[in-house]
Parts: sequence; structure tokens; C-alpha cells
Amino acid sequence: MLLALSKFDELRLDHMSRKFGSMSALSDVSLTVRKGEFIALLGPSGCGKSTALNCIAGLLSTTGGSIYLDDKRIDQLKPEDRGFGMVFQNYALFPHMTVKANIGFGLKMRGTPKTEITQRVDEALGLVRLETQGHKLPGQLSGGQQQRVAIARAIVIEPPLVLMDEPLSNLDAKLRIEMRAEIRRIHNQLGATTLYVTHDQDEALSLADRIVVLRDGRIRQVGAPRDLYESPDHLDVAEFMGYRNRLTGKVTRRDGDIATVEVGGVSLSGRVRDDLAVGAHAVIAARPDDVTVSDKGVGTLDAKVETIEYRGREFVGTARTEGGLELIFHASQAASVGNTVSLSIDSAHALIYAA
Repeated sequence: MLLALSKFDELRLDHMSRKFGSMSALSDVSLTVRKGEFIALLGPSGCGKSTALNCIAGLLSTTGGSIYLDDKRIDQLKPEDRGFGMVFQNYALFPHMTVKANIGFGLKMRGTPKTEITQRVDEALGLVRLETQGHKLPGQLSGGQQQRVAIARAIVIEPPLVLMDEPLSNLDAKLRIEMRAEIRRIHNQLGATTLYVTHDQDEALSLADRIVVLRDGRIRQVGAPRDLYESPDHLDVAEFMGYRNRLTGKVTRRDGDIATVEVGGVSLSGRVRDDLAVGAHAVIAARPDDVTVSDKGVGTLDAKVETIEYRGREFVGTARTEGGLELIFHASQAASVGNTVSLSIDSAHALIYAA
């Protein structure tokens, strides 16, 4: 195998910041990425994740802090001197060049001998499973194939770090799922270190070893996918990780990590994620699939169905209580719009935060 990515032990962001005039796009971002890790930078539009990636790549200068590759400070180096591979959202392929010429462009600019370029381009094509497409122009390829070319071009230069900026956002749903598996396969096969920007929590959960959640230019939480999915530290992180139901009430009981919150005269229980005492105002957060239609009883909320959607094996609806609380729920059978249903929240998966 000719391709062998440059080795390093860690990439370290040390209080990295970036301002645009008076606006802070990144504030005091510190993170250590270890060799071989797949890190997802996750957050909504405008949270600073692409800015962070561009600062690491050298496409944007930092206005505070520093970036180290092992003991070498790199934030003052030009992008080409950092030697990172970059995969862009829009592929950024040269339309007049063949697939092979696109992949080999970076090597050619570095003065690599032609025979070595040919070998390495062929190997990169094999790695992304495009062996028979090398003679074509990008316009003759599908979106998924073009993205594979962009990945091949990024890895053929043997970078210490591969940076990916929402690389799947232009693909349809089926292709996105297929390309997710391909990206992880290539990462594993090469032993690469990858930083991957996405706003899609499913992408981050399926690809990453660790997820970094950003909001307003700051890191809110770093952790393994399962930790972020099951136990987000903050309410805003929970909201982004799919806890779309948020009900405000008052803590009436606390027993270790379990608390009971009274919401609209109904007692609801869940795991406590903040330091909350009895009498404190709190928010109970739950995923839509943990809110289900049930028989009326203790701990159920009566709500009038406002919308209902068929999702294949189940239905997803919105309903509103008499007090105006909106709930998103799952049901095995269709509920009629305008009818009142009793909804229960699974206390094993509900989380409670300070209001």
C-alpha cells in the first residue's frame, strides 16, 4: 500500500478565537484531537463549526489563541504548509479535468514524480471504489461519485489530518447513508484522523468517535455519541440532540438522580441533569419517540391532536394541552386531528434541567 498518512500524536486547539469585526464567531475553543480519532463538530447554522474548521485549515486566520500539531505551532502557517486534506461541501472539482487529473492535482503542484502520481492516484481511486471512472470528467459522474473523487483528492496527498465540511449535504437521503458508511470505511482503512463538520445529529452519531457540540462559537459539550444521545449536560445540547419536547414545571420530589416535576397538575418523572432542589423551576425534556399515546391515568397529559403524519411503521403527531403546552408524540395507529389523546412520557428516558 503506497498511501500512508502522515503520523502525529495530537492536534491541540488552545483557546482558539475568531472575530469578524465586533462579532465573535469563535470564543475560547480548546480541544485535543488524538491520532486516529474521528471527531464530529456538531451544531446549528451559525454556531461556528465551519469557522473552526477553516481556522484549522488555515483558510481563515485566528484572532486569538493558538493551534498545535504535536509541539509545532501551526496557526501562523499558510494552508499549503499545514498539509491537511480538505473535502468541501460543493466538491470543488475542476470541471475541465479528468477524475485522475483532479485527484493528482495536489501531488503535481508539489512536484511529485509522474510515476508516483500515477501509482498513488490509482490507489486512491481503488480506495474510493472508482477504479473504472478515472478517465471521466466530473460532470459525467453522479453526486456521490463526485464526492468520492473529492475524498480521494484529499487523502492522496497523505495528510496528517482530513477536514470535511458538511460533505454530504448536497446528496439525497439514500446516498447520504451510503456515503456515511464509505467515509467511515475509508477512515478506518487508512487509520486517518478526521475532523467532520455537520448539522445532522444522525451523521455525527453514526460516524464519530467523539462529538463536539458548539453553540454561539463556544463548545457546549464533548463526548462519545452514546453519552451525548442519552445524557446531554445542558438543555440546549439536549434540544439539538433531539429532545424536542420541553415542559416547564416545579420540582415536587427529589430522590437521588430521579426527580418529579409537576406540569399542568400532572406529575412527571425523569433523570436530573442539573442541581435542582424541591420547589425549583425545571424543564422536563423528552424525545418524540418517548412520548406515546396511552390509556388515561396517573402521569398522563390530555392533549388535542393538531397534526398527524404517517412515517411508515408509525405515526408522528403534534398535540396541545388545554394549558397550551405542545407535545410531539409517536403512535402505532393514526389519531384524528381534533381528537383528545392521553400522552405518557417514558420516565426512564426523560431528562430534567433547571428552567
